[in-house]
Amino acid sequence: MTEVFAPQYVAIVMPPVAGLLAEGWTGLAWGLLAAALCAGVPAAVIWVGVRRGRLDSIHLVERKSRKGPMLAGFAAVVVGLVVLAVLDAPRVVVASAAVMLAWVVVMGSITLLWKISFHTGVSAGTAVVLAHVLPPMPVLAVGMVVVAVIGWARVRVSHHTAGQVIAGAAAGTATTWATLAILL
Repeated sequence: MTEVFAPQYVAIVMPPVAGLLAEGWTGLAWGLLAAALCAGVPAAVIWVGVRRGRLDSIHLVERKSRKGPMLAGFAAVVVGLVVLAVLDAPRVVVASAAVMLAWVVVMGSITLLWKISFHTGVSAGTAVVLAHVLPPMPVLAVGMVVVAVIGWARVRVSHHTAGQVIAGAAAGTATTWATLAILL
């Protein structure tokens, strides 16, 4: 679960899926651009850091190793968001990128002081995004189960405490709802 639902992978999948569901094939194309710029670049930074031995893993288990990738993620999402806005991408795709920016700002700020779970935050936030383009109740019900299993797995592998996974889910949900309420 922690491998399949790594935040980088979930963030890469979210914009194309939301774009496809909301806008069809055109939305998928815009979502792929958003994914490449806003999630692909930070994922590549992390991957290179792991390959060069500067980062412990793609999961950034050591909190102190999160600062550099967070700054790269922030820069990539800001650039991606500007590109999408200037090119007049569909609102749901722009909102998906803005959600990623909110995750980086909110959870990134928290993780500088305390190790919050990005796994549960990004997955919970993605469920909220999908609940805006699909029937909300079934999506949120399935999302809660998936996030709970991810949280259990993160605690089980000793990468987080129960409080850290709960806080991650709460932060991801709240920042996503707030961002979508403003933009959609």
